[in-house]
Amino acid sequence: MTGREFGCADGSRYLPIGDHGLIGDLRTVALVGTNGTIDWYCCPRFDAPSVFASILDADRGGSFELAADEAERTKQFYFPDTNVLITRFFADDGVGEIQDFMPIAEGSREVDRHRLIRRVTCVRGTLPFHVRMAPRFDYARQSHTVDLRGDRALFESPSYSLALTSSVPLDTDGRDVFAQFKLSEGDQAVFALDRAAEGLRPRGCPIAEAEGEFCATVRYWRRWLSASRYRGRWREVVHRSALTLKLLTYAPTGGIVAAPTTSLPERISGERNWDYRYVWIRDAAFCVYALLRLGFTEEAEAFMDFLSTHVPLCTECDNGPLQIMYGIDGRRDLPEQELDHLEGYRGSAPVRIGNAAAGQLQLDIYGALVDSIYLYNKWGDPISSDRWDELCTLVDWVCRNWDQPDEGIWETRGGRKNFVYSRLMCWVAIERAMRVALQRGLPADLSSWRCARDTIYRQIMKNGWSSTLQAFIQHFDEEVLDASVLMMPLAKFVSPTDPKWLSTLDALGAGLVSDSLVYRYDPEVSPDGLQGPEGTFSICSFWYVEALARAGRLDEARLAFEKMLTYANHLGLYAEQIGHTGEQLGNFPQAITHLALISAAFNLDHALG
Repeated sequence: MTGREFGCADGSRYLPIGDHGLIGDLRTVALVGTNGTIDWYCCPRFDAPSVFASILDADRGGSFELAADEAERTKQFYFPDTNVLITRFFADDGVGEIQDFMPIAEGSREVDRHRLIRRVTCVRGTLPFHVRMAPRFDYARQSHTVDLRGDRALFESPSYSLALTSSVPLDTDGRDVFAQFKLSEGDQAVFALDRAAEGLRPRGCPIAEAEGEFCATVRYWRRWLSASRYRGRWREVVHRSALTLKLLTYAPTGGIVAAPTTSLPERISGERNWDYRYVWIRDAAFCVYALLRLGFTEEAEAFMDFLSTHVPLCTECDNGPLQIMYGIDGRRDLPEQELDHLEGYRGSAPVRIGNAAAGQLQLDIYGALVDSIYLYNKWGDPISSDRWDELCTLVDWVCRNWDQPDEGIWETRGGRKNFVYSRLMCWVAIERAMRVALQRGLPADLSSWRCARDTIYRQIMKNGWSSTLQAFIQHFDEEVLDASVLMMPLAKFVSPTDPKWLSTLDALGAGLVSDSLVYRYDPEVSPDGLQGPEGTFSICSFWYVEALARAGRLDEARLAFEKMLTYANHLGLYAEQIGHTGEQLGNFPQAITHLALISAAFNLDHALG
């Protein structure tokens, strides 16, 4: 039984999406399966071409296998209060474990090293292990050579090179390196994967050095987490979500990626496969809210700096002064292409890189962004005069353009519509900017802003309400439900006990909720330009919890929240969606889901007293 096959369900070549843990160094990440295989890794940053991508093609994608040969079962967990991942192997003759981590290049001159360390220990008895490193550079589009000298193997491709240092002897077949070795109780083996480039000195990784790197990485994560102010009922899951959000931060710019993967399907064998390794303005702004609530002001400041430094306002762009997403370095051009040579996760083609949705008009991003600036001004530092001028430019544009049809929060590809959620968030953009102006006494065209704000409110109340459904609806043109309206009381647009809202909550519960899990809409009733159904959307499930709590339905809210926690993977991580049988679907893990968990836990704690 090979390392890749070990632990895969029903003889499949692919582990379930949820059977993975995440490690990273604030520049990139790796997914580590419960079978000990790293099957996703891009280097040197989140949006770089992959080195290991067997999660997208088990045969061609490339992987880094490491496992005990005779293990019958495995367990995976995080070293407490850190992002150091431990995978344990249980066999008849003993117990072994792998400690996977990526040291944080804090204050180092060699911030581009991107070291990944895999430390193997035999905890009890004696166990045989195997390792096989099979990189496939540039999404398996580039060939490479291997130069094996002593304890070090150098993998060179036309565009990128990696060095693997091992404490056990390695062999090569000219393309991959591999080894079989046996460890007795207390023995260790270490494998260190480093970027090899001009200006980066070669490094070994003896066992003592690996111990030092391990201790330093543990100290970093525990020191970071100690800044959390959360002391509520769900501390462990909230802190795991915070640690995950931090892993999705690109430290050099402060951008926060929506997810670290591409093309993990929202439906097996479906076409809803997208690249999420970019900074969505909406997602990142919501992340700022979640991190601020927990006390992590430095991350919020870093994102504000990302906006100021890397996202200049475009005054002549057709779709407004902001794009909906940017590269982690602020680039605007994210051309979408399909990689036909990769079969996709469990055959779910196409595999896409880039994202054509970058050119869409999604008006809700302005509300998400201005709300995050308002909260940063309230809980962080007062915003600067330059930032206020930029905010006024955004709000003035919203006042002129809020009544345009757009593609909406769900990035539908079936044409623009008058989405209620987009109108709602335009209202939020103007209302929050007015609050900052009044609180700080800052200059603003308040009369114009107030007129636009009130007009939006009246339009939503008139055209966004269905007397037939007795609910707020998805868009003005058809009477269909959409879970995005769950944000109405959360954004303080309506009272959480307003009769119209309580009726909407009941309608959503009857039409889109299944065992606390919430569908964002019904594609058959409201076509979105794509084929097939999808799973429930996890962020909507946490919005539902918060809406129930704010409506005073605390028993329902708490039960829905506890149920939702059971749908997390074994480490407390969530993909974008939950499938019909409870499986994780879509890109993994998803930042916006974890921030919604934090918000729901925070507000449910408050409501429960």
